[in-house]
Amino acid sequence: MKTIILLTVSNVFMTFAWYGHLKYRGSPLFKVILISWFIAFVEYCFQVPANRIGYGQYTGAQLKTIQEVITLVVFCVFSIFYLKEDLRWNYIVGFFFILAAVFFVFKKW
Repeated sequence: MKTIILLTVSNVFMTFAWYGHLKYRGSPLFKVILISWFIAFVEYCFQVPANRIGYGQYTGAQLKTIQEVITLVVFCVFSIFYLKEDLRWNYIVGFFFILAAVFFVFKKW
């Protein structure tokens, strides 16, 4: 559970580092890049320990899959509440197919 929590916190920071500046399109690019780097540093402070703790309990592929699912959930919330964008049906269908990948990655064949 510690891995999931750390990955979730990490993804919140990552999402703001990558997409938070979109509301400030008038800001100089160099400023946005520097702020994003700072936010990404904080993100790495959660991401790296999450993967360290989780590796062994999960495989590398499973860790990446968990991260992607968390990323989608965090981004959906971010997109709706921060960017004020609609979550369209086709986005949900696309995300569903990505979530279906979880089955194949975690299934013991």
